[in-house]
Amino acid sequence: MRRNASLFVAISMLSGFGGSAMALVSGIWILDLSGSAGLAALAGLCVYAPVLAGPWLGGLLDRASRRPLVIAVNLMLAGALLALLAVRGPGQTCVIFVVSGAYGVSYVLIDAGETALLPSALSVAELGAVNGWRSSAQEGMKLVAPLAGTGLYAWQGGHAVAVLSAAMPILVAVLYLAVRLNRTAPERLTRPDRGLRAGLSVLAGQRSIRVPVLLAGVSIAMSGFVTAALYTIVSTDLRLPTTFLGVLASAQGAGSILGGIMVGRLLSRWGPVSVGLAGTVLFAVSCLARCLPWWQATVAGALVAGVGLPWTLVAAVTAVQTYTPVALLGRVAATANTAMFGPLVLAIPLGSVAVHLGGRPPVLAATALCLAAATASARDRWLPSNTTRRRHHRSPANDHDRQTCATG
Repeated sequence: MRRNASLFVAISMLSGFGGSAMALVSGIWILDLSGSAGLAALAGLCVYAPVLAGPWLGGLLDRASRRPLVIAVNLMLAGALLALLAVRGPGQTCVIFVVSGAYGVSYVLIDAGETALLPSALSVAELGAVNGWRSSAQEGMKLVAPLAGTGLYAWQGGHAVAVLSAAMPILVAVLYLAVRLNRTAPERLTRPDRGLRAGLSVLAGQRSIRVPVLLAGVSIAMSGFVTAALYTIVSTDLRLPTTFLGVLASAQGAGSILGGIMVGRLLSRWGPVSVGLAGTVLFAVSCLARCLPWWQATVAGALVAGVGLPWTLVAAVTAVQTYTPVALLGRVAATANTAMFGPLVLAIPLGSVAVHLGGRPPVLAATALCLAAATASARDRWLPSNTTRRRHHRSPANDHDRQTCATG
């Protein structure tokens, strides 16, 4: 199992490096070609928009062998990135948008595919820790990859970054071949007619999954909602140069690495619901810190946010992996990703409008919403749960089947 854990962490590092490097360079490349900041921002929208189709895309993972499908998606992503070699001037800007959209679709399939494959490669006890290590690896790459990508772009141009980024999914595909999966059950969904409704019913019907996913969705959405407000707090309220945002990004990245390292032990001790609650409360506290009139408090708030957000995300992913029937893991994982990241598509523009009230009111509103979600979830946790009773009464044979049934 240690071998598989190391492989999945390496996969996360390579994927994180390639994605983070290309995400920033795509916008810069479009800006240089078109001179339009608005068009440059649309590259990011192309990456995030496909997450809204997650429930449907995730169904592909339940109707096919998951490992071959994830490998194929990585190889197709590499091919799409190499298509950027055709970009020679403003007339080929549309190619960058198409590739950004391809990146978005691949994110949905690969993220859901990894979530579905991990339970067949690791024991239940290892899932939380490995998910935390993967989160730390990805956050670490976010500190390194943008600098490397922009540096390479300034030196050799966008084509060099495209080739470097294309190499990452090829290496990832090779690592997937090295992962050892248990295969003692049919790999494919035996009743495809259950479709989207089955995935939604699992996500909404099981409190052990629903609560962590809800908390992650609220926290992640509010992190997008306060983005514009933080710009205003730094530049107007604190009267600091905009470059100070880089300090905040680094502080949050450092907190995310720390949070990812810690979360595995917390999950084994407290469980996904409690860890999700703690992460949401931490993010609310970080928002309050950013409202204080001192730059030191703003940095501390960024660090705390970096710890809290990974806790909510890893708790939700681990809950999906632990409590979802094997045959439905692909679509439930993709539906959960939509629930967690889809609200960003609306939260970011709403935050851009709300900032006209000033920097602090949107941040206070985000604090109130996070605390309300945590309070409601904490109350819901103590209500009687048929799902929990059924889980406590299942036979050892069923537990063995749950751990050894695999797809790949």
